[in-house]
Amino acid sequence: MRHIFLLIVSITIFSCSKQIINPKNYSYEIPHNNNDGISVRDIKTYNIDNALIEELNKKLIDEEIYNVHSILIYKEGALFFEKYLCGRDEKHGKNLGIIQHNKNTLHDTRSISKSIVSACIGIAIKKGLIKDENEPIKNYFSCPQNSKKGNITIKDLLTMSSGLYWKEIGNYNGLNDETKMDLSFNPVSFVLNKDLVSQPSLIWNYSGGNTQILAEIIQKVSGQNIFEFATENLFNPLGFSKKEWINLTMKKTPAAASGLRLTSRDLLKFGIIYKDNGTFNNIQIIDSIWVNKSISNHIQRPNLTNLNLENGGYGYQFWTYEFNVKNKIVQIAEAKGNGGQSIFICKELDLIVVMTAGNYGKLEHNATPYKILKEYILNSLL
Repeated sequence: MRHIFLLIVSITIFSCSKQIINPKNYSYEIPHNNNDGISVRDIKTYNIDNALIEELNKKLIDEEIYNVHSILIYKEGALFFEKYLCGRDEKHGKNLGIIQHNKNTLHDTRSISKSIVSACIGIAIKKGLIKDENEPIKNYFSCPQNSKKGNITIKDLLTMSSGLYWKEIGNYNGLNDETKMDLSFNPVSFVLNKDLVSQPSLIWNYSGGNTQILAEIIQKVSGQNIFEFATENLFNPLGFSKKEWINLTMKKTPAAASGLRLTSRDLLKFGIIYKDNGTFNNIQIIDSIWVNKSISNHIQRPNLTNLNLENGGYGYQFWTYEFNVKNKIVQIAEAKGNGGQSIFICKELDLIVVMTAGNYGKLEHNATPYKILKEYILNSLL
């Protein structure tokens, strides 16, 4: 019996990977109006190459594009494409098995959490809790006397250019520095005790530790942890339906760099405020100047093509790109998370694309969101 049971389980898992689980409904459906502040439209009302969107829809259903869980496309103030799919998923590293995702499913955002933390820093500045992003961290943390670490600014943390030693990006299968921080009894000390290996503001080096320090600054100035502060000042004003923020392993405080779980529609709402200069349905959520700073390029990233990551720059916990599509340069900002989590924001095309997926730590699938965006979505619009 045990062998029969294992065989059934194996067939079930194999079936999902071989295009059996997802319903073979290839026809286009207008997204539902959920009365959540997100308007919807029929794709036929746009000047769009529908054939490319239909092809994308079919490849998602047939899983020719591997283990994508949702795609939402929002243009000119309305959602016109919304697709949820079956796929293997995790909850902050814990296997959930095969999940049929839908509009109510909480999903790991992974490092999109960083962009949320950045938004909270902007809100704290607007509220007068922080002077500005040029403040040095010595205003908030005790640094050794004569230590240059104290001169690291909030902006340096936001732009991943603190100069502190950190080994994380591309090292997802071993005990990288983010994992060591997660397992530390004092994550802030773990980060600040790292050697200063370059002058702040000069060299980009991706670091979840930078983000954890930013969250600690929010805690110090507001008396709320990052989840509490974000809930009061961002999630509730946007009407987020569900939310969860996983804590660090050893210290019961939110894992600022990677622990947030949201629905795809709420990720879209977050993207909307960055496209619309900080507003959602004409309500100012984040200062417009902060929004534009956040999605502007402040520092160039090194070549990461070995990780299947597009070249470009970095803003305030946002990735920036220049894509060449049909000989037209398109400026894109992205809130990005490991495994295929993306919020792409394109102001010039009045466009937001949200994607979630389950390809955590699989570097060979890092290019999937960019392939979908460029080959199907941008090509359908230009």
